[in-house]
Amino acid sequence: MPRFFFDASSLCGDTVTLTGESASHILLSLRMAVGDNLELCDGEGHDYPGTIVSASREAVTVSVSAPVPSCSEPPYAVRLYQCVPKGDKFETVIQKSVECGVTEIIPVQSSRCIAKIKRDDAQKKLTRYQRIAEEAAKQSGRGRIPQVREPVSFSEALTMMKRDDISFLCYENEDGKTVADRLRQGDMPKTVSFLIGPEGGLSPEEVEKAASEGIVSVSLGNRILRTETASTFVLAILAAFYEL
Repeated sequence: MPRFFFDASSLCGDTVTLTGESASHILLSLRMAVGDNLELCDGEGHDYPGTIVSASREAVTVSVSAPVPSCSEPPYAVRLYQCVPKGDKFETVIQKSVECGVTEIIPVQSSRCIAKIKRDDAQKKLTRYQRIAEEAAKQSGRGRIPQVREPVSFSEALTMMKRDDISFLCYENEDGKTVADRLRQGDMPKTVSFLIGPEGGLSPEEVEKAASEGIVSVSLGNRILRTETASTFVLAILAAFYEL
């Protein structure tokens, strides 16, 4: 069934009016008409079964039923701290991690990051990044639109990660604990955070600093993953542990 996000503030009684790209997509691309069924999502984990009751070139009005919890969301919140990679790799990270269930994505500027998100164009990039997250959420049937936050330093990332039930950083030179070992240490958490290094990896000093802050390093196995691959690998492990 076709599915669209909407702003919950636009709910008027039991109807929602969609305009702009959503209305155009419904009418021109999908060729839907009055009486057709679709599903609306408020982006906060609630789905609204609906039926089109009126349509024009500018707007589509949908009569909706009572909301139900979205069945596509993980039973935990997961925050990805991604050290900024080169080129358009960060856009790939956003797209794939949203498909795999991430809740928030926080860009991190670590010591070995070649790419930098400059202050003067940060807002423009974040607007584009958020649009990519929204499109990926639509495509994958998510019940929430994950948020891409403003970039932080490595030290700031460690401080923020300590708020969550489980937190760890992925380090290619870790020869002991794996992600699975870390997850086996307790019941299913409400919140998880993990950090992925840039192309050049994390420095030994950064790993030591994280350990001193209580953030353990874990191995992703015997293969070296690209920075744009590692986050989806971790999210798949989380899904296998807690959802599948």
